[in-house]
Amino acid sequence: MPTRIYLVRHGATDLTADDRFAGSSDVPLSDTGRRQVASLAERLRGEDLDAIYASPLQRTVETARILGVPHGLEPIAEPGLREIDYGHWEGLRRSEVESAFRDEYAIWQEDPFVIAPAGGESGVNVLNRALPVVRRIVERHRHRTVVVVSHKGTNRLLIGSLLGFDMRGYRDRLEQSPAALSILDFMSEVRPRLCLFNDVSHYQGHDFATGV
Repeated sequence: MPTRIYLVRHGATDLTADDRFAGSSDVPLSDTGRRQVASLAERLRGEDLDAIYASPLQRTVETARILGVPHGLEPIAEPGLREIDYGHWEGLRRSEVESAFRDEYAIWQEDPFVIAPAGGESGVNVLNRALPVVRRIVERHRHRTVVVVSHKGTNRLLIGSLLGFDMRGYRDRLEQSPAALSILDFMSEVRPRLCLFNDVSHYQGHDFATGV
């Protein structure tokens, strides 16, 4: 049997809805985000989960706690799973960054895997800390099912790297919606099969499906 990872992005926040860069900004879930995550918790209620890991930021820990309640599991914090630090772009709207830092933003858009905003992290930096965490989790929970709660950028980097994508396009080619579920089956620490990607069927059609 493979080791199954339920890779989850946290639910929506007020900054998510406002299209702001919120990598290292430590914000809680919005009411919409909590309802999105609650619907995912109900979806996973009948699963046999061995553990739940999460980035230590508020929005991911809160997401993991909601998911863990039906299973009696408390989240295990893993700092390596935290989101990209966007440096001096943190908290700004995308439109504000495009206007105030036009040249820097244009260069970053060309290759966000290698280029970082001033004071922030590149995709390479994030992957160097997040990928070893996932490998340790797989090794620790062989043939079991584990939930890993992280962030939009971090999840896209992990999936892209594990599947052997051209990482320069990880932002353009991979989506991660709030409270989305992706499933990776690992036969070893380095060779997963993507079984489900960015699925939000647990809340599609509801009035809290907004805030993405």
